Amino acid sequence: MSTASEWVLTPVPTPLDARELLSGLLGREVTVQQVTSAFVGDVGAGTTYAVYQDDQARTRAVAVMDLKMSAYAGAAIGLMPVGAAEIAIEESELPPVMKENLYEVLNVLAALLNAPDCPHVKLTSVTHVGASPEAEVAAHATAVGRRLDLEVSVPQFGTGKLSIVGLK
Repeated sequence: MSTASEWVLTPVPTPLDARELLSGLLGREVTVQQVTSAFVGDVGAGTTYAVYQDDQARTRAVAVMDLKMSAYAGAAIGLMPVGAAEIAIEESELPPVMKENLYEVLNVLAALLNAPDCPHVKLTSVTHVGASPEAEVAAHATAVGRRLDLEVSVPQFGTGKLSIVGLK
C-alpha cells in the first residue's frame, strides 16, 4: 500500500539557495551559474555521487560533483590550502581528510532537499572520486527533468560542477 508521502516530491533547490548554503558552509562567497548541460558524472574523470533517502529508504535525490568541485569543497570547508586541492585534482584522488570534509558538505546539502510537508531526507551514502557508483545511482544521475545543474566558483580555489537531481 502506498502512502501519501510517496507522492510528495522532494524539492530541488534554486541556484540562490545552493549559493547561500555553500557560501555559508565554505566561509566564502561562492558564485553559481546555472548551466543547460547536465553533469551526470564521469567515473573516468573523477566524480563524487551522494544519495539522499527518506525514512523508508527510498532514494529521493542524488548529488553529483566533478573532481574539481569535490576537491575545492573538501579543501575549503577544512581550511586546507589551495595546493591541497590542486594536488588532489592532479592525482585524481582525494586524501582521507578531504573525503571526510566533503562528506560533511554533502550531509549539510541535505538541508536544501527538505521542506515543510515533504518527506524528510538525509544523506545515506557517498561514492567518492576513484570509486564506481552502483549502477542505479549512476542511472539516477542521468535523470532529466527535476534537476539543478551548476558551475560553482569557490573563491581562491576554482570552478567545478555540481548537479542535484530530484527523483521522487
